[in-house]
Amino acid sequence: MTVTLRQLQQLIVLAEERNFRRAANRLFMAQPALSVSIKKMEEQIGVTLLQRGARGAALTPAGEAMLQEARSAIFHAENACRLAKGVISGDVGSLRLGFVNSAIHELLPATLNTFRLQYPQIQFELSEDSTWEIIRRIEAHELDAGIVRGPIAQSANLKTWVIERDDLILAVPEHHRYADLESIELRDCESEEFVLFGSFRTPGLHSVALGLCHSAGFTPRISQEAIQVQTLVGLVASGMGIALVPAITRKHTRAHVRFIPLKDEGARQCLSLSLTARRDMLSATVQRLHEVMSALPSHEDAAGPAPGAQKSRQPSAAR
Repeated sequence: MTVTLRQLQQLIVLAEERNFRRAANRLFMAQPALSVSIKKMEEQIGVTLLQRGARGAALTPAGEAMLQEARSAIFHAENACRLAKGVISGDVGSLRLGFVNSAIHELLPATLNTFRLQYPQIQFELSEDSTWEIIRRIEAHELDAGIVRGPIAQSANLKTWVIERDDLILAVPEHHRYADLESIELRDCESEEFVLFGSFRTPGLHSVALGLCHSAGFTPRISQEAIQVQTLVGLVASGMGIALVPAITRKHTRAHVRFIPLKDEGARQCLSLSLTARRDMLSATVQRLHEVMSALPSHEDAAGPAPGAQKSRQPSAAR
């Protein structure tokens, strides 16, 4: 037994018009063709749906029962089409988004607040993780996109948009001999022990910090490694060493730690927060997310300008 959506629509119009001629006109078809279609549907189902008479057509009890389901079927079919079109356009659907810890402070809230106002029918599935793990999950199709901390190694499989850039600054315990300095050259820290980003889970941050030390003329003595910025700051506060951290960190961490801008040229604008996704999975929803992030207002760098330096940053989202 096969009943088409077109036949269900014909039944609905007939129930409303109670007249084959008027119903045929509304359906843009000939009256005999409408009669044949309804008769065929009755034969397929095995019941009489319409009583035909001189005063028009009236639904039988079986027809009344089928009418309700017919309207429901048409509604769900049309809604399915709307949803499919919405997913393709990026206006409807879901987005699995990974993010690093430092995106929580400003970039992620600003993005989600704006995005949800513009696209209320898109649902987010959010998960916090390290840059390395987010990229792995994107490549494994477990995430649609991610906000990651860079620099990251270039991959032919990934499309990456830099949303904002940031400086590296020095974090020291509150009673450290450098705690009251307004700025410092990294070479003055050669004798210190460092708490550094881990080389395995945060290779980009590790290599930037290590490279900056090498440019300053020394190889740092590493006492501990960590993945999250807040963990590094906690270890600094505990006296485990000093650390190189994103400048945004000092806007959200104060207790027992002092943050000192670096005079080193290589410390400025050397970090980034980026949106990344698979090139072969660039859905319209991910494109919408990028548009929202790019349109968010810029904010001043968390570290402020380095002494004598001129500000240089591309338009970016709030951190």
